[in-house]
Amino acid sequence: MALRDRLAEMKDAIVIDRPVSVDLEASRLLAENNATPVIFNDINGMRAAGNVWSTRERICSALKIDKNDLMRKMLEAVSSPTPPRLVDSAPFMEDVREEFDLTSIPIVKYYPEDAGRYITSAVAVAEQDGKANLSFHRMLLLDGRSFALRLVPRHLYTMWKKAQARGEDLPVAFCMGLCPPVLLAAATSTNYDVDEMHIASSLKERTIGGPLDVYQLPSGIRVPAQSEVVLEGRITSRMVDEGPFVDITGTYDSVRPGPVFEVDRLYMRKDPIFQLLFPGGLEHYLLMGLPREPMIYRTVNQVVPRVHGVRLTEGGCCWLHGVVSITKNKEGDGMNAALAALTGHPSMKQVIVVDEDIDIYDDHQVEWAVATRFQASRSLTVINNAAGSSLDPSAEGTTSKVAIDATVPMGMKGFQRATL
Repeated sequence: MALRDRLAEMKDAIVIDRPVSVDLEASRLLAENNATPVIFNDINGMRAAGNVWSTRERICSALKIDKNDLMRKMLEAVSSPTPPRLVDSAPFMEDVREEFDLTSIPIVKYYPEDAGRYITSAVAVAEQDGKANLSFHRMLLLDGRSFALRLVPRHLYTMWKKAQARGEDLPVAFCMGLCPPVLLAAATSTNYDVDEMHIASSLKERTIGGPLDVYQLPSGIRVPAQSEVVLEGRITSRMVDEGPFVDITGTYDSVRPGPVFEVDRLYMRKDPIFQLLFPGGLEHYLLMGLPREPMIYRTVNQVVPRVHGVRLTEGGCCWLHGVVSITKNKEGDGMNAALAALTGHPSMKQVIVVDEDIDIYDDHQVEWAVATRFQASRSLTVINNAAGSSLDPSAEGTTSKVAIDATVPMGMKGFQRATL
């Protein structure tokens, strides 16, 4: 499942044949066509693509499923991971370099006040003591062979700290040009001992068919065989300032110290396609938010047996606002579902619970349910002084969370829409 093959199938893609600058020009074109794939034939003399997975429909088309089935398939993959298939060759081995200049490839500056040129689409692959990890981390280009990383205190950070305690660097490979099973698995929150590559393989088996192919690099790290570009190297103990940078909310994230990733080898397919991920764009929203929806569903399903759907909304950056569809068994199920949803995704600060007749993917219908079925005096709960998302610019250490029950009161009439 190669990126280039999927791009060839996207008839709505916009192709830019003229040379495009790495300094803000590529990002302007991505912003102007936020929901449409854009293929660049000349950024620093090489090919690149962005907005590739900017709609649910496009992601599900690549996976050969309906969008209403995606959450269930992802939940099954998380619950029943399966090992990938080790192969003895990979297209990116066509071009292996130990001498290179990273400043000459299509790494772009997205916003005027960003600290510099960033890679935002790469998935980190690391292995340590039998534990493997997939995860996203933004990468600030420092020079021709190194990046500053944004590492939050999760799995890769934990592996890096273990390596540092041993006086070692952490070997890591950053992969670009990946398929939706890998991208979604890399953004999934799991227990530390779970290998996200197995989740990716299980998701591929349950959708497209067949296990995920992986190739073992000289360092021993196994990476997706269909990667367009692989940067193999080490996360070192050297720390530098990283940021400012525009994150998912479209606002500038602050400057923080981050470790330096030194690149030892560059692997590329013949005529590689670099994937650009526009910060704060629809593709960013979906790749970050979609993997959280199964976690919310699982938590809500523990308190309300009939859960029909979960959606993190684009208006809430697919991170801060959500909608849950249920069928109530008793009064109070709506609020229980809302509180459970906030537990399932602690970064969310507003959730609306609706009945099954409301299409959660239609913002008009969701707002209609709030307008006609909700009264703040009886169906609103505000939770103050809660831990929320560090990406929320309005949060001041803690946040307030809002739970809205926009379901029809049990046994009451007059709430149904008239139909013809």
